[in-house]
Amino acid sequence: MLKKISLSLLYLSFACTGFAQQLQSPSQFLGYKLGSQFTSHFRIIEYFKYVALNSKNVKLLQYGTTNEGRPLIAMFIASDENIGRLEAIRQHNLALAGLGGDGPAKTAASTTPVIVWLSYNVHGNEPSSSEASMEALFEMANTADTRTQPWLNNTVVVIDPCLNPDGRERYINYYNSVKGAVPDADPSSREHSEPWPGGRVNHYYFDLNRDWAWQTQKETRGRVALFNQWLPQVHVDFHEQGYNSPYYFAPAAEPFHRDITAWQREFQTIIGKNNAKYFDQNGWMYFTKEEFDLLYPSYGDTYPIYNGSIGMTYEQGGIGAGLAITTRNGDTLTLADRISHHLSNSLSTVEAASANAAKALNEFKKYFEDSRMNPPGEYKTYVIKNDNQDKIDMLAELLHRNGIVYGFGATGATTGYNYITGKMEQFTISSRDLVINAYQSKSVLLNVLLEPKTLVADSNTYDITAWSLPYAYGLKTYGLKASIKPAAEKIAGEALSPPRPSASKTHVYAYVSPWRSVTDVKFLAALLKKGIKVRYTQAPFEAGGKKFAPGSLIITKSGNNGEEFDSLVLRAAADCNVELATLSSGFVDKGADIGSSLIKFIHPPKVLLVTGEGSSAEAMGEIWHFFEQQIVYPVTLVRYRDFDRIRLNDFDVAIFPNGYYEELPAEKLQNWVHDGGKLIAMENTVSLLVDKKGFSIKNLPADKKDTTTKNNPELIKLYADRDHEAIRSNVPGAIYKVDMDNTHPLGFGLDKYYYSLKLSDALYSYLGDDGWNVGTVKKNAYVEGFVGQKAKEKIKDGLLFGVQSLGHGSVVYMVDDPLFRSFWENGKLLFSNAVFMVGQ
Repeated sequence: MLKKISLSLLYLSFACTGFAQQLQSPSQFLGYKLGSQFTSHFRIIEYFKYVALNSKNVKLLQYGTTNEGRPLIAMFIASDENIGRLEAIRQHNLALAGLGGDGPAKTAASTTPVIVWLSYNVHGNEPSSSEASMEALFEMANTADTRTQPWLNNTVVVIDPCLNPDGRERYINYYNSVKGAVPDADPSSREHSEPWPGGRVNHYYFDLNRDWAWQTQKETRGRVALFNQWLPQVHVDFHEQGYNSPYYFAPAAEPFHRDITAWQREFQTIIGKNNAKYFDQNGWMYFTKEEFDLLYPSYGDTYPIYNGSIGMTYEQGGIGAGLAITTRNGDTLTLADRISHHLSNSLSTVEAASANAAKALNEFKKYFEDSRMNPPGEYKTYVIKNDNQDKIDMLAELLHRNGIVYGFGATGATTGYNYITGKMEQFTISSRDLVINAYQSKSVLLNVLLEPKTLVADSNTYDITAWSLPYAYGLKTYGLKASIKPAAEKIAGEALSPPRPSASKTHVYAYVSPWRSVTDVKFLAALLKKGIKVRYTQAPFEAGGKKFAPGSLIITKSGNNGEEFDSLVLRAAADCNVELATLSSGFVDKGADIGSSLIKFIHPPKVLLVTGEGSSAEAMGEIWHFFEQQIVYPVTLVRYRDFDRIRLNDFDVAIFPNGYYEELPAEKLQNWVHDGGKLIAMENTVSLLVDKKGFSIKNLPADKKDTTTKNNPELIKLYADRDHEAIRSNVPGAIYKVDMDNTHPLGFGLDKYYYSLKLSDALYSYLGDDGWNVGTVKKNAYVEGFVGQKAKEKIKDGLLFGVQSLGHGSVVYMVDDPLFRSFWENGKLLFSNAVFMVGQ
């Protein structure tokens, strides 16, 4: 159930004795004409606070802060009558969705206002929309505006002026530092070329418009929590695209996910036609139904759609345009132009929603009634086997944040679709298994996130085409066609898993911890930072009636003789919610004793992460965020251009994230690895080591097929088919089943298989005698998602994850990204093995 939060506790309090006679426009308040310069984020906040103090029909809420400490706010705008009963409106709206405390609403939908949510500037270097948000606020908060005020009689408008303040400030600070006294509209001017990493991303270089469902970033968590407390009927995500493009607005392009309703499509068209009316009046260019599809569930348009809203993306041409730029057509596009276009569509959307409020509310109520009574998708219950409590807890937390109801346990044997084998099988549900019944308000989102195969009607899509959470988390899952209720439903705020038993302090020879998830990695990191010596086992053993798998952490009293040893270990285990076992002796019942050579010491690695020009900002950011925010272990960021001058021998591990480096210092790296270093080469970096001296990685043998048109007439292509021909070699995010050697340290804690998200057709030849082929792809490894025919023919019988021994050191090849957008949970252990386990 969604948490009830009183708005009286959320709204910022503004003490005032009366309202000014006339509200100042943004230009009047700022002291310059809007569009003549970029407005700093703090000044945008000041304007919103000013309006909150001086307008009687608004309420301002701060819902969070960014990594750099900037406030995240939302302004609620309504009629005089409705602004004072916002909490009642919110509760009634949730009741329409069947999520209120008293169950589904019994009163008519027409008794509540329609809610329109406008989100601006999720990408920092698309800044015109934050400027437009101030003018949109002014025109709707100004009680003298005869156009907008009637809309508020049946509409509540929410404005989030800047979803990514840190990225925005990075962009405008750069622009202001290089622009001249007069804007230079020449596209070749330096003011139109951002330096690395650019302003698009947040502090940790995450694309916040890919994070709505996963909520890995603090900005997203705060925003989506607020969104789910309201569930608006309409949501717009304002963007910019390349400056040569005309304006884009809905209706969207194919592919649409099949769960998107006819009404959601229809209302996109209604709003689009209203937007077009004003663009036509002004002679502005625009396009619809192209490029921007509705499939991937973590956008600012699709996530609201899968939560019952009419979700839309609006795209103004303007990335890199600065204050003015000359377009390909010879026109000069100014910031003021871009603001005008976004403002027009902001107001037009509210107008269309107000004109269709009754229909929108009734369809909203119907959407959730259908969800509860006739959920979409083939499967009506999902059972996720609890073979790994840590990963079950993490998945349960994600479901909880998205308002999806789940529980644990059910009675008896049943039949379901096994995600791993792809077959219907009999199985028994245990009391600890996670059970999700689809007959609930959030059934559409549930189906989209868990369905084993997503139907892709048009393969020419904007983002990844596969994301099924059981594969991302590496959890054995069954889809049931029958409806089964869990024995115990989880209540919001309840602990996700029962408290772990604490270890006994009596006669402790060593503590042993499992190695099966990122939770255990965080525990290891905590111990290493405290100077606790930790070992791991290379082979399974049994002691004290318990079995311990390869990779299990062993913390002996030997070598850790400080008086606070026990308390430090137990406190770290409690902080990380890790279950500890105790050994009273180093003599085990079965397997290698604790003093065996199969028990390896973990040297605390000093880690270098390559950053800066050449590296992919988002790929590098995933790793940076993983170390700093998830496992809390130190990492040193080194710019690639500084690599030649650093003392590489000061580091134990060097990580090269995905990138397009001009020339890797292969000889320096080879010598360092030979002397004991560990190189982790990721994604495209692997290709840069092919045929380099000392590195064993090789391309797959070239395909020797005849490519002449004489013997292959199908190679003669129509120009009209060029877009679809181009994707025959494309892999826009598809899932493959990888055979894992989990006896190798790189595979510790994983099953004998691993589901990898492939973003390209990259695959390499098996390593020779000096290497270990830990993760390999066989002929029939494809699971789901779109893969072009040429790519599908290539992705077979090759290496994805491997380790090469080189002198005293190791090279880890990671062809696919195990940390993708930080939601590919099972890959985090694979990456951690590369950092902490391999080569010890």
